[in-house]
Amino acid sequence: MTTKKNYTSAFVIVTLLFFLWGFITVLVDSLIPRLKDVFELSYFQAGLVQFAFFGAFFFFSLPAGWLLSRIGYQKGVVLGLAIMGFGCLLFYPAASERVFGIFLVGYFALAAGITVLQVAANPYVAVLGSEDGASSRLNLSQAFNSLGTAIAPLVGASFLLSDTIMSSEGIAALSEHEEQNYFIAEAAAVQTPFLVLAGCVGVLALVFVFIKLPKVLQKSPKGGYGKLLKNSTVLMGVTGIFLYVGAEVAIGSYLVNYFMDMNLASMIIENESMNSFATNVLGKDLTSIDAKAVVGAFVFLYWSGAMVGRFIGAILTRILKPGFVLAIFAFAAILLLFISMTTTGLIAMWAILAVGLFNSIMFPTIFTLTIEGLGDLKPQASGLLCMAIVGGAIIPPFYGLFTDWTGFKTALILLMGCYAFILFFGYKKQRTKQLQST
Repeated sequence: MTTKKNYTSAFVIVTLLFFLWGFITVLVDSLIPRLKDVFELSYFQAGLVQFAFFGAFFFFSLPAGWLLSRIGYQKGVVLGLAIMGFGCLLFYPAASERVFGIFLVGYFALAAGITVLQVAANPYVAVLGSEDGASSRLNLSQAFNSLGTAIAPLVGASFLLSDTIMSSEGIAALSEHEEQNYFIAEAAAVQTPFLVLAGCVGVLALVFVFIKLPKVLQKSPKGGYGKLLKNSTVLMGVTGIFLYVGAEVAIGSYLVNYFMDMNLASMIIENESMNSFATNVLGKDLTSIDAKAVVGAFVFLYWSGAMVGRFIGAILTRILKPGFVLAIFAFAAILLLFISMTTTGLIAMWAILAVGLFNSIMFPTIFTLTIEGLGDLKPQASGLLCMAIVGGAIIPPFYGLFTDWTGFKTALILLMGCYAFILFFGYKKQRTKQLQST
């Protein structure tokens, strides 16, 4: 009975990890518009924030697997949480001293810790109970991850985007006392949420020091990576994950700036239903806060759409072929981006927000279609797919660069190309299965 109770407690705590890294990952997006204003960055420079964050997945995925095989998953989780806590604490001096480089180091540390957790958490969930219920438990944990990504934009809009950032010229016009008070208030707006996160991470780390968890270690066959790199399906799957994560993060990172570029804040305030929604979400009068917070309230819908779509997709992939569902969802994403690119105002806004709904199934579906039939090579294939999350570091800066050159609308073509490849991957997998069955 005690063992069962411990397993139940372990499942609850591991699920909190899914929520936590989902929340922090998207909270990064909310900070980008603020850093852009504070440091007067170009869109390309602002995209470097995501480069620092998702670049860690590329550098730490395989080392994390190697490390966990030696120290165990439980100690690995504690180490990952400790690194995350260190990253959160770095935001305190970064905000106080207004040093962009320290922010980037903090993001890199956060992502390094999350990478370790990504490698460790899935095996934990799979063994915390009966084998028959493993899939159900993992889906539930991933749903909480989506819940974290849905809540984060609301927190970001309320705490990170609600006050107005002054330009360097405006700051220069302040008196010494006014300038000092402004810097203190500005730093506190960033420091407070990340200090709270550091405290939560610290508590979870202490819990994992003492809780008993099953030891799960799997040995992969030698030469596995060489075999996988010769497998065209694996290479396409890795590319698909790279492009999916890059496109999803690029959209989420620049939504606030995109909406500001279309001057949507005034339209939202003048629209009775949308004004009411944003007011209830933020808990503030829209006329008294910065325009970035007004439009930022709707970023919540982009990420919550992914959460809703995950449940819908779970049903669809049971009654339809996963490759077919993937292709349809990718086509829908392309169509919505095209509508947003060729329209203006609220139509363009709702079209791109709806992309989140169709992003929902892409990561797990690409993942499962890629490792299908690989047998003992699945763990190593999973490591390669996890490394492909680095797409979140590469695609957003390029999207920002194209935006600097051509504007937001034209730059959306880059993201449409990402989804076009995913559509092709889904179609090819579906076509291959049909040929094999005949």
